[in-house]
Amino acid sequence: MDNLDSKIVGILQKDGRASNAGIAREVGVSEGTVRRRLKRLVDAQLINVVALLDPSRLGYSFEAIVGIQIDPDKIDESSETISELDGVSWVVVTTGAYDIFAWIAVESAKDLGNFLRDKLGSVSGVRRTETFVNLAVKNRSYEVSI
Repeated sequence: MDNLDSKIVGILQKDGRASNAGIAREVGVSEGTVRRRLKRLVDAQLINVVALLDPSRLGYSFEAIVGIQIDPDKIDESSETISELDGVSWVVVTTGAYDIFAWIAVESAKDLGNFLRDKLGSVSGVRRTETFVNLAVKNRSYEVSI
């Protein structure tokens, strides 16, 4: 990525609906240049343009982060399985006390209990979980300074 790519991506991080024409005006190049640059960035999988949902506005007002300890030989398999469970927004494999962290969005505390017991509890390799209930989400962004 060069400086122009960074400017284009920076604009999209702030406004994912910015038009190619608007971006072109802001950075001082042609619309075709912006279109070609964006195609190259998407094709190279450097960027992905998606809609960022707010789960609470969709009725999923109960969110939690779950720290999960996994049998060492099952981390890859378990993380893939957990990623596919309904209610899971993201999954990361980490260092430290927990092997995996998962962000969960459900409708109620009862649903969280059911998720932990019935869904997560049935995943092969799960040894222990600790749940951190979100009291408030202060930032819901994937913006990265480049």
